[in-house]
Amino acid sequence: FLLLLLLLLLLMLKLSQRIVGSLSCKKGRPYHVQVESVQGGIVCGGSLLNTRWVLTAAHGCHSRMDRTVNEQQIQVTQQFPFKGEDEKPHDIMLIRLSQDAAPELPIIKLPAGECTRPGEGTEVQVGGWGAKKADVTSEAKTPKSLRCAMTEIVSCGENDKPDEKYHSDETNTMCAFKPGVEACLGDGGTAVVFEEFLRGVIVSKPVDECANTIVIMDICYYKKWIDETMRGK
Repeated sequence: FLLLLLLLLLLMLKLSQRIVGSLSCKKGRPYHVQVESVQGGIVCGGSLLNTRWVLTAAHGCHSRMDRTVNEQQIQVTQQFPFKGEDEKPHDIMLIRLSQDAAPELPIIKLPAGECTRPGEGTEVQVGGWGAKKADVTSEAKTPKSLRCAMTEIVSCGENDKPDEKYHSDETNTMCAFKPGVEACLGDGGTAVVFEEFLRGVIVSKPVDECANTIVIMDICYYKKWIDETMRGK
């Protein structure tokens, strides 16, 4: 189905994300984007890797989109979901834009050189477009701007996985937890950042509640695929 990418041109405004337990983001982080389905108004998050490419989650996002400010609306021309050697899909996807995003928009960089995932106890920044408080049924609880929060990498529990139709194991999935910081509807696809580099994509898929443990696809596992896909197109 047709997708539109909403690149929020908030260079002079605060960026914030709708992670529960969050605060407004610092300025200069407009690599966070919204992906919207024209047919259903569905919204999820993504990360601007360069003027033509965005990284997001593959699963359908389930949050309604609110109004945005100073947006640049760009149609998506191609979607590249990742599949393993067994052809089973993973919950991560590259999307290619039909035209260049504004060159003044900052991008998020992938880890350089040998990629090692952040160890347990490492503090990382997460963000999203979902609810601001755990009661996701209340429209009044959904803020109008992006929000960021800090959380810590932890070992994943038995049930800390993406949707069951996606492959997930200890090699490609990591988790984060901090009391009071949760991923909610609309947070899927957004960036996990450590030392200014993109280290993960949020794939927690809560339905009626927010997810206490945030499930993340590990960028290190997919870095080679990301580089090769962008170079090949």
